[in-house]
Amino acid sequence: MTLVAGIDIGGTKTAAGLVDPHGTLLARHTLPTPAADGPAAVVAAAVRAVRELGGSVAAVGVGSAGVVDPVSGRIVSATDALPGWAGTELRRELEDALGVPVAVDNDVHAHALGEAWLGAAAGRRHVLLVAVGTGIGASSLIDGRVHHGARSVAGHAGHVPVPAAAGVVCTCGGTGHAEAVASGPALLAAYARSEGPVASLAEVSARAAAGEEAARRVLAWGAKALGEALGGIVNMTDPELVLVGGGVSGCGAEWWEPLREAFAAELLPPLRDVPLLPGALGGDAAVLGAARLALETLETLEALR
Repeated sequence: MTLVAGIDIGGTKTAAGLVDPHGTLLARHTLPTPAADGPAAVVAAAVRAVRELGGSVAAVGVGSAGVVDPVSGRIVSATDALPGWAGTELRRELEDALGVPVAVDNDVHAHALGEAWLGAAAGRRHVLLVAVGTGIGASSLIDGRVHHGARSVAGHAGHVPVPAAAGVVCTCGGTGHAEAVASGPALLAAYARSEGPVASLAEVSARAAAGEEAARRVLAWGAKALGEALGGIVNMTDPELVLVGGGVSGCGAEWWEPLREAFAAELLPPLRDVPLLPGALGGDAAVLGAARLALETLETLEALR
């Protein structure tokens, strides 16, 4: 049976999975991303992760942090989470190291492909997936295919303006963007300003679930801003379904309820039945979506023979 590998390269960890054509995840290997050691070390870690899977693969798919040119497999731009990552010829370097065809796309796009293949969006052709964590990224599937845009930059949902962020500096250098108030770090910072430092967003979520008003207020504040942004995006793109994943999506009802309320309030009347749901695949979504890219690459190569 043909086997492929899917790789998810993030700023803190690199995960790889051995996957069959049915989407069965046969083996996993995860290791820290050596981001501080530079791009060559990050590529070497990805190669090592594939080799540790213990199977012979016919192709490799990659979902990587950063803006990716899916045709060349080159990293167009990236944040400081992966210093020097911009400009990396990721597809070529992995093909040289592994000796098999490689397909590369952005990690959130891979996440969406995984959910569309085997998860909560299975059978849907028009899907918006939003990943809310350290940043806020998105992927729009149109007729089952990722919409990359003219410069491969499509999907930056975190940089949609929202009223709650007016005047607040965003990680991109601009002001007023949803990511500045609705990302994980933004929520943690808002809580710290109000109540003092706390170890993690999970602790804020636990305090909200226990009824602490300050924690509930902070989660609702960020969720409302995100819901407004997502409602506006849906009015523009008309998906069948919106999926939300990423670490912040684990914050429970105290986050989901105001998110859904704000989202629904923004929708045009014909769109008020668009579901807003959590993803189903968790941390495996991007690995499985990357594996799907690898399988599609093999199908394309076979058709050209």
